[in-house]
Amino acid sequence: MLFHFFTSLVDQYSFLNVFKYLTFRTGLSVMTSLIVVFIIGAPLIKIFSEKMITGPIRQDGPIDHIVKKSGTPTMGGVIILIGIIFSTLLWADLRNIYVWILILVSVGLGGLGLIDDILKIKYKNSRGLKSRYKFTGQLLIGAIVLFILINYSDHEYLHNLYFPFFKNLILDLGLFFVPFALFVIIGASNAVNLTDGLDGLATVPVMLVALSFTLISYVVGNTIFSEYLQIQYIPNVGELSIFCGSIVGACLGFLWYNAPPAKIFMGDTGSLSLGGSLAAIAIIVKHEIVLAIIGGLFVLETVSVIIQVISFKLTGKRIFKMAPIHHHFEKKGWAESTIVIRFWIIAIILALVGLATLKLR
Repeated sequence: MLFHFFTSLVDQYSFLNVFKYLTFRTGLSVMTSLIVVFIIGAPLIKIFSEKMITGPIRQDGPIDHIVKKSGTPTMGGVIILIGIIFSTLLWADLRNIYVWILILVSVGLGGLGLIDDILKIKYKNSRGLKSRYKFTGQLLIGAIVLFILINYSDHEYLHNLYFPFFKNLILDLGLFFVPFALFVIIGASNAVNLTDGLDGLATVPVMLVALSFTLISYVVGNTIFSEYLQIQYIPNVGELSIFCGSIVGACLGFLWYNAPPAKIFMGDTGSLSLGGSLAAIAIIVKHEIVLAIIGGLFVLETVSVIIQVISFKLTGKRIFKMAPIHHHFEKKGWAESTIVIRFWIIAIILALVGLATLKLR
């Protein structure tokens, strides 16, 4: 909104031309979402506490969780989403179809997560929305998003899959693009959801992935940088850096309240939305495999659950003391802060490796 307002006045006030620069608006997007989350965070946490909007704790989890985390408000994803959407609407070019696709993904999956959180609160258990209904909702939202992306964007590389570290290794997915893209969206959405089990554990890795894709979106949408790095140039995707910046700012602001000991949990409202949004960004800028590298921590958490389930069904034995894997280390006696900080370090390393693929082709 403000982007369109200020750029319409450029002829009268030349200094407003700065708002045409993507880097400047990305910085404003980060700061705006950060400030919004700071402003609304404390009042909403107070309201959630008074209204007893608290998430039930897994009874099979570590004893510390039941003792220390009971009564902590949940649905903090609402705070994050407000910051993201408000900032994006202010500073993004709203004529860009990709911006609206990301807004649709974030709001759609955020709404699904909200339903899940509400059911957990209402029935006072950690099960929430039944898995088949959650999966159906994710599938439907993903299908709608892909339908719009395929039919209403001018993305000529949409069906291609690019492999990092290889300059000319490109796979045309053809008809397999849709199931592949759905797998990426649903998989990333659930992966962030599984990781969100300790105070601040998911928030920082999400912020690192978003920060990485702020840069990736910018260079992919810039003819000079994309040619220099020998990666595909995709017109108009640079505008996604505004949305990525809003995630960075919103998560940074939310970390103020979510850092150990958390004053509020992200809940499914935030985790499903953020995971799906990052997946949609990766699909649009054609860096799906890079997403798996940068977001490798989320992959690790998901794989640990899959291994645990398969092992128990086949042998009746569990590989880990508890899944996802962060609970395994808790059961081994690691302090929560130790697990969180070490997982953050892993996330930083993976982000650096993922960004290195831009040059190592």
